[in-house]
Amino acid sequence: MTSQRIGIIDIGSNSIRLVVYERTENGAHRVVDGSKRSARLSSKIDDNGALPGDAINELIDTLKHFIRICSLHAIDRIRAVATAAIRNATNQPYILKKINKETGLSIELLSGKEEAEYGFLGMINSLQVSEGYLIDIGGGSTEVSLFRNRILLQTISLPFGCVSLNQKNDAKEQIDTKNLESIEKLVLGALKQHKWIFHAPNLPLIGVGGTVRALGKVHQALNSYPLAQTHNYNIEGSQVENLFQLMLALPLDQRRKLPGLSKDRADVIVPGVAVLRAIFRATRASHYKICGAGLRDGLFHATRFPNHSKQDNPLTFSLSNLSALHTEAPRQHVKQVNRLAKQLFNELYVHEQIDPAIRVLLDAASQLYRIGASIDYYDYAKHSFYLIIHSHLNGLSHREIVMTAAIASFKSKGRAKELLAPYRSLITIADLDLICKLGVLLQLSAALDRSESQSIRQLAIRITGNHLILLPLHPRGSLAVEIHEVEELASDFKKQWGLSPILKQYEGHT
Repeated sequence: MTSQRIGIIDIGSNSIRLVVYERTENGAHRVVDGSKRSARLSSKIDDNGALPGDAINELIDTLKHFIRICSLHAIDRIRAVATAAIRNATNQPYILKKINKETGLSIELLSGKEEAEYGFLGMINSLQVSEGYLIDIGGGSTEVSLFRNRILLQTISLPFGCVSLNQKNDAKEQIDTKNLESIEKLVLGALKQHKWIFHAPNLPLIGVGGTVRALGKVHQALNSYPLAQTHNYNIEGSQVENLFQLMLALPLDQRRKLPGLSKDRADVIVPGVAVLRAIFRATRASHYKICGAGLRDGLFHATRFPNHSKQDNPLTFSLSNLSALHTEAPRQHVKQVNRLAKQLFNELYVHEQIDPAIRVLLDAASQLYRIGASIDYYDYAKHSFYLIIHSHLNGLSHREIVMTAAIASFKSKGRAKELLAPYRSLITIADLDLICKLGVLLQLSAALDRSESQSIRQLAIRITGNHLILLPLHPRGSLAVEIHEVEELASDFKKQWGLSPILKQYEGHT
């Protein structure tokens, strides 16, 4: 299989973005390039509802630049879409025709419903959630959807966004009380036409797009949050309210200095969050959840996997993808360690009364524990920790990602505490104890295939007194290396589990 690349261009009402996705020779997918240009197309619409010629020419220049970037990557396919600003422009046919003539691109004009559907696809493939409201506040429109059992049920596209509302209220510096009331009245009036909005309380309001990501970054910066990602980040309603009042009170020049807030979003963040909180109240949502994936990710999945664009399990998909990106790890050995780790856990978790749901973390850690070898074999544990922390491990909470990284890289309790020091606000003492237990269990699993030959095809496990008896059934070849490794690990394992592991050499039928 050769590598393939897809370019996705999103002509939004606030910004124009390019993302280049690659499928590697090993079947993994990753972003290899991207570019963003602030366009503010919604604010450039004239009194007749048309996009002026100079704005169209500027858009075309940006698209030509993106095409040049794509050519450098030998792109197999470019998929370009446009949303509200061009969708609603009175000279829309002229814009699309001129773009095609000047660039050769055939722009897909997404309806509000299609925009919401692709946003939902990007979100549901990256979060382990079954139900909730989804909101995407763009520059010129706002999409709101309801989903249950991971199925999209209802969706609406509202004809306003953070840029158009900012322009409408002439809020160059600050939105005053009168303008804020006007925005809230506008939102509520639009929602009242769709009764389903009000009939599913206590669900999370999941946000995609620039407004909610910016909100999350500011909240994390002000609270010295240790993990540098907003994807799957939860915020309580009261916290958003406090943050909104802070931003509302700041003049634009001071708002630009807010930690975590980019300067090109400082003027539109307040009307954007005003819409967000109005919808939060209307839906009576339980809390906010930020999703780092959205429209462009949904377009990628629909393009790359046209017959199965919705993944069955986001965590399974991202684990498989991350493993395929780091091929230096011996695949058969890792599969063997993963199998043995899960078998040992199934025998031992009752012994220590551990929540069986924790098995998910051991499963993930045992699949990823050797990916650091792609940087340096001799210090692969440290590099595995770094790669897991900074990778897209969809389906896990931030706390679970940190724990998975610590389990995968476990060497000793002291080393774990050292690696976890920057993240101690996310990890409890009980979490550290669990990391040590699962970390040494993973070490034992690796020791059982130290020769990396998968000699142990079947393993019988017995607990006798304070001994963990490991009986290989019909092994292939000598287990001398594995026996020695298990003996060396026995003391550390007993400290965590109260059991001394003993690997028996096969002596006929057991």
